[in-house]
This record gives sequence, C-alpha cells and structure tokens, in this order.
Amino acid sequence: MGTTGRLTKVGSMRTDSSPGTLPAREHLPAAPAGTPVLDVVIPVYNEEKDLQPCVRRLHEHLARTFPYAFRITIADNASTDTTPQVAARLATEIPEVTTVRLEQKGRGRALRAVWSASDAPVLAYMDVDLSTDLNALLPLVAPLISGHSDLAIGSRLARSSRVVRGPKREFISRAYNLILRGSLQARFSDAQCGFKAIRREVAQVLLPLIEDTGWFFDTEMLVLAERAGLRIHEVPVDWVDDPDSTVHIVKTATDDLKGVWRVGRALATGSLPLDRLARPFGDDPRDREIKDVPRGLARQLVGFCVVGGLSTLFYLLLYSGFRVFTGSQVANALALLVSAIANTAANRRLTFGVRGRGGAVRHQAQGLVVFGIGLALTSGSLAALGAATSEPAHSTELAVLIAANLAATVLRFLLFRAWVFPDRHDSETTVAASYPTAESCAGEAADSTWQDAPWRAAAWQDTTRQDATVQLLPVRPHDTDARDFR
Repeated sequence: MGTTGRLTKVGSMRTDSSPGTLPAREHLPAAPAGTPVLDVVIPVYNEEKDLQPCVRRLHEHLARTFPYAFRITIADNASTDTTPQVAARLATEIPEVTTVRLEQKGRGRALRAVWSASDAPVLAYMDVDLSTDLNALLPLVAPLISGHSDLAIGSRLARSSRVVRGPKREFISRAYNLILRGSLQARFSDAQCGFKAIRREVAQVLLPLIEDTGWFFDTEMLVLAERAGLRIHEVPVDWVDDPDSTVHIVKTATDDLKGVWRVGRALATGSLPLDRLARPFGDDPRDREIKDVPRGLARQLVGFCVVGGLSTLFYLLLYSGFRVFTGSQVANALALLVSAIANTAANRRLTFGVRGRGGAVRHQAQGLVVFGIGLALTSGSLAALGAATSEPAHSTELAVLIAANLAATVLRFLLFRAWVFPDRHDSETTVAASYPTAESCAGEAADSTWQDAPWRAAAWQDTTRQDATVQLLPVRPHDTDARDFR
C-alpha cells in the first residue's frame, strides 16, 4: 500500500563546503525484491483535477515498461484545494505511490526534501501535466542505472525533438538558454524542461550547494554539475505544451535572471567549492598515471598561453601609458607589477584550477617573486639596449621587451607549475578522505531504518543549508519491514 508523509522544519545553517567527493561510477547492482531502483517525484500545487489521471497514467506506463521496481512520490507544495486528499487516496489505492506534504511552496524545495530522504539509487521528477512523452523515461534513466552518466535531462531543443507549443513560450525558452550559454558558458541545451533524473550519490553532494528553492533549482543544479565535471546525458523528447499551465512566465523569468546573476557572481569569485568535485570518479581515465605524460600539462599549457598572451597585451598597453610621463625603467616596473598581479590571479583560477580565497595571499606573494625574476630579465634587456644606443626608438624598445617577456614567460610557467601551484592531487586526496563520501553515507542509510533515514538526511541538510530544511515522517502501520520505503 502507499504511504503518506509530512515534512516539517528542523533547522537551518549554511556552509560553503560539500559533503565530499563521489565514488566511481558503477552499474547499479540488482536490488532486493521490492526495493525501488527509481523514485519519480511529481511536485504539485493545487492540481486536484490533473493529479489522479497523471499518476495513474504514469503508474500504468512504468508497470508495463520499466524493468525494475519503482516508486512514485507526490510532493504537495502547500496546496490549498483538495490535492492532499487526492494524493492520499492514490497512495492508499496504489502500492507504488507515496505522498508527502510540504508547508511551503517551491519546486526546488520539494525536490531537495524528497531526494534527500529517498533510498532509491536513481531519482527523477516530472511535471504533473505529463507534457513530455513517457516513452522517453526509460532512455532518461538508463545511462544513470548503467553508470555511464551522473544526471540526465530531457531536451525540447534537440534537433530530433518534436515539440508543439506557442511562439511566446518557444521564444522565451530559446532566449533563456542563449542567456545561459552566453553568461554561464552552459553547454546543455534545455534547462527548463520538467523531465530530469540524477543518481542519488550525486544528489547528496550537489544538493547542499544549491540555494534556489523555486523554478531556478534545475538550472542551478545543471550549471554546478557541469562546472564540476559531471556527465549530463540529454534525451530528445516529444513535448506538447499545456495551455492550462499555472506558471507565471514573467515572474519566473525575472527570478531566473536573478538566479543567473547570483550563480555567475559565485562562479566568478570562486566561492563555490567545486574543486572537490573536479575529479570525483576513480574510473576517470584522466586520473591514470601514464609514463612521461605529466598530469594536466597540455591543458595548463593552453591556459597559460592564453593568459600570457592577454597579459602581454595588457602589459604593453600599461607600459605605453606610463612611458608618456616617466622613464623606461620606471614605466617597465609599474607595468610589470600591475600585469603580474593580474596574471597570477588569472593563472591561479583558469590555468591551475585553484578556486576560493584560501592561499590567495601566499600565491600572490610567490607570484611577486616570479615577477622580480621577470623584472630582472626585462630591466636587464632595457639596460643592455641603453648601453648599445643612447636613444633607442620606441618600436625597438617594444621589440626587446617582447623578446625578454617570452623568456620570462617560459620561466614563469615552470615556476608556477613546480612552486606556486604544484600538482594538488595528493593534497586533494587527503582533503577528500577527511570528509564523509556519498558511498559511506549510503552505507549508513542502508543500515538504518526508514524512519531513521529521513532524520539523517534532514540532519545533514541542517548543517549544510541556510534555507529551512524539512524532515520526512512516513506513516505505514501495515508494514512489517521498516526499511521498505515504497
């Protein structure tokens, strides 16, 4: 039979660290009989008319086509009509249906609460109107079950997708995704399609980093996952617009743009601890030790060359500006000092992948030592030029400085790589070992009772979120095994 739960506030506090790194991707093992492999969440708010036909249609499809045990969870977002009664009746009539009640609205809040407490290894959600053709559900979750991918999304903007909707929604959707690509460098094609899935251990690491509790939740989750190097699988879907949708387009678009600004600013300042997820999997071929191939050398060379080219242009502009009102040696020193600080900051973030403020002062101090070496090379070159001719042409000065800077650049890269930003693989392993992994937390959850598992999830959220978190308290008096979370 189904189960009815209630979500209540347990506390709040925010931190800027993730619970830990992720284990290697593996094909999900065969689960014991009755244990759900997939938990499909349907967030609802005042959907008394559509809820019952939606759930019955989804249940019939899963029972007919899905080869694993599953659960359908109705997440009621503080509905004021008879939606809770409809959900409770469905949970009573259908064994694979359960329902929870939240006293606050917000699709993101509902997904965070249910996903945090769920014991299913694959978590998904879809909109109650079932605008997406359900034939895409198995292709959506299959890469997560096999271990190939970490998240999966339905895309209405793929070339092979077949979509029926009005021009206004089409324009808004495409414009929003263009904004994401231009501002956050997103590579996924459709952030807003209400048809997504995620592996549970990935959700346990990502959810504490997501601040939004509304419609922007999806976008924030995808951007953080992509920046952390997680694999996102896209499934072309057939999609038919719901003309009776209650979504307020203008308010939703405004909130989304605010979220884009917030996430973009956090990524630019390095305040998100995504470095702990940069190498989350033991099966990543890039982590293998290969003889005579230093780790990350090719990528670092490309990044360093790009930063170096821009820094050189910046330096030459500064030198030309300072040279107007001062001598060549002073102009060179000032230009090199300013550009060196900018160069160290850019290489720290872009070339060597160091995020956050930790060690920033030390890195700049070491960068200034490297700057001193570069200053000695360029100043020596200018002194040699001055000794050769009393009044060298400005173009000659620039040519000499370019040659000296090339030599200084090679030396700077070697010093940056070996001294300022050495290979952090060993230190990252040590840091990761000091945090509980998603795998160990999953093991604890498996040993605890179902009544205890939500408490653990809520307690974890209590130490990682500023937003109000919630606790799931299911009532299943007829169960004989408390661990059977169906």
